[in-house]
Amino acid sequence: MRKWGPLVAVCLGSFMLLVDVTIVIVALPDMGADLGSSYTDLQWVLDAYSLALAALMLGAGSLADRVGRRRVFVLGTMLFTAASLLCALSLDTATLIAARALQGVGGAAMFATTIALLGHAYQGRDRGVAFGVWGSISGAAAAMGPILGGLLTQHLGWEAIFLINVPIGVATALMAWRVLGESHGNRSARLDPIGMLTFTLGAALLTYGFVRAGGAGWTEGGTLAVFAGAALAFVVFVVTEVRVAEPMIDLALFRRASFGAIMAAGLLIQFAAFSGFPQMSVWLQSVLGYGPVEAGLALLPLAATSFVVSALAGRFLLGVAPTWSIGIGAVFIGVGSLALTLVDAGSGWAALTPGLVLGGVGVGLVMPQLAGAALAAVPPARAGMAGGALNTFRQLGFALGIAVVGVLFRDGAAHTLREAGSVGGDPHATAEALGGGRAQEIAAAAPADSRDVVLGTLREAFAAGMDRTFVLCGVLGIAAGALVLLTGRAAPATAAAPPDRRPAPDSETAPASASR
Repeated sequence: MRKWGPLVAVCLGSFMLLVDVTIVIVALPDMGADLGSSYTDLQWVLDAYSLALAALMLGAGSLADRVGRRRVFVLGTMLFTAASLLCALSLDTATLIAARALQGVGGAAMFATTIALLGHAYQGRDRGVAFGVWGSISGAAAAMGPILGGLLTQHLGWEAIFLINVPIGVATALMAWRVLGESHGNRSARLDPIGMLTFTLGAALLTYGFVRAGGAGWTEGGTLAVFAGAALAFVVFVVTEVRVAEPMIDLALFRRASFGAIMAAGLLIQFAAFSGFPQMSVWLQSVLGYGPVEAGLALLPLAATSFVVSALAGRFLLGVAPTWSIGIGAVFIGVGSLALTLVDAGSGWAALTPGLVLGGVGVGLVMPQLAGAALAAVPPARAGMAGGALNTFRQLGFALGIAVVGVLFRDGAAHTLREAGSVGGDPHATAEALGGGRAQEIAAAAPADSRDVVLGTLREAFAAGMDRTFVLCGVLGIAAGALVLLTGRAAPATAAAPPDRRPAPDSETAPASASR
């Protein structure tokens, strides 16, 4: 047990973090019903967590290199656990969103140190075994999330999906403190607080701009002001990163076409593969009337297929250039998303299966290769920064995806409601309520002799909203695949390394921020 204790501790933490992503999606309709949340509120329940992860991942890795990776991992685990308890105790949506942001802060500290801790604990063959087990646990966690979330939500309430983190988090923190060895990177490295602040502000304002545009309109003064603020924050971020001696991310890395393509692909693939899941969960439970367990089972094909494909790909695609796996996998994700447009007003849960299976094949091909491709595109001394940047772009892709998809869904649903005219009230407000999981409430409020007609209209409206969502996801997935394949073919065999303005880290520092 002493030998494999560090692996157990790290896997416990990773399992908790990864299950938490898919577990929340299944519970969204129950959260909305209990807390009176709007569709926009539910978007922020997801985005608060993803934005915190995206904004703080690189900074957390740098902090861990200075003060100790075990210390940062344990403190992050404690914060994530406490925030999970606060989520479960939330009596309103605002508190839940704030607690989810705190979960993201703790999760960033854990994600940023996971691989470095395993790299420090194991060498040689044991290191390969440890990373293999960790990867399998990560895949199993993603696959179990929908089922576990359905069981807990249906039988114990949505609060249980957060309460389950408390005993796991306490056990992880205690075990990690006892069995993990402390390690450091470049202790003389300085943090980049201005870069962290401006990137966080820019990402948050950009996401909020899309969410606000869905309700207030694209040309509304407040919406334009928010987008202008986001642009200004990103300009300051770029200027800061160019001028500081030790930037959060060295922008010179983007001169390498292969690195820029992998970062863009990470963002687009995360957007295309996962941003439509909240709509599918709400559709299954609110429109079709399935319980959380049935909804979890209906959403399982993507995670289960990706788990199987990633295992097979690791065995049979050795020696194949990562760009092929990533590019072809992204195209599978895009085609799978387009297959989901076959869902219509008369569809049942089975209509999702072909698209989810195709998407699962794509995710299984892409995800195991992304980190390796990012690391291969930069000098070894920048490996940690590259891995952290990839995770940042992936989380940002999910956060932006949730916001953009929300706009498309509301517009598509409102357009159908407006044309049908059988559902009274403001079509946009009705679309907002529909996305928030209140289809049955809307139908129940209609006169008894017209409820069937109203419910049919709501099904058409929901399908129309999802149709727009999945068309965009499909286009972005295929575009990501084309970008990676074309860049990979055009990239020169060698590229001059950009000047490294920071001292080279030791052998353990490189992967400090490169987590799955």
